[in-house]
Amino acid sequence: MAEEELAEPGAQDEAPKKKGKLGLLIGVLLAVILGGGGFFAVYSGMLLGSDGETVDAGHGDEAVIDALQPVSFIPLDPLVISIGRGSAARHLRFRAELEVAPGSEADVTQLAPRVMDVLNSYLRAVEVTDLEDPSALVGLRAQMLRRIQLVTGEGRVRDLLIMEFVMS
Repeated sequence: MAEEELAEPGAQDEAPKKKGKLGLLIGVLLAVILGGGGFFAVYSGMLLGSDGETVDAGHGDEAVIDALQPVSFIPLDPLVISIGRGSAARHLRFRAELEVAPGSEADVTQLAPRVMDVLNSYLRAVEVTDLEDPSALVGLRAQMLRRIQLVTGEGRVRDLLIMEFVMS
């Protein structure tokens, strides 16, 4: 038995063969093919694409510009509001325009005194520190627009455009 074991030492080395390289090569090849196919499907719009309404600006086609929606503006009377007390009294000059839906101009113009009253009351109640902060203007504008929309009714006033907001 010892001689048989010594006689065939190369037989044990030949038994285990390397099978992993072929499987790895097939896996990498399939990953590259499927990845490229997926990229092409998404890039060409076959998958997750837009509904064919894309505009290629690089091919000389002119971009289509949407027509503007009809809009009207109503200027509001300027407001001068005293802010602070005593020797620290300051003034705020405020001027704005309302963007209104077409056909609502007469209704909103008729309600302009109420709008001015709401703006005057709100701006007098705001703290001086809020008026001095430049980033607070966005929040103030939103608050004023909401109050104006409550006074004029839903759907008449689209936006509040602040033309002048100066503290002196």
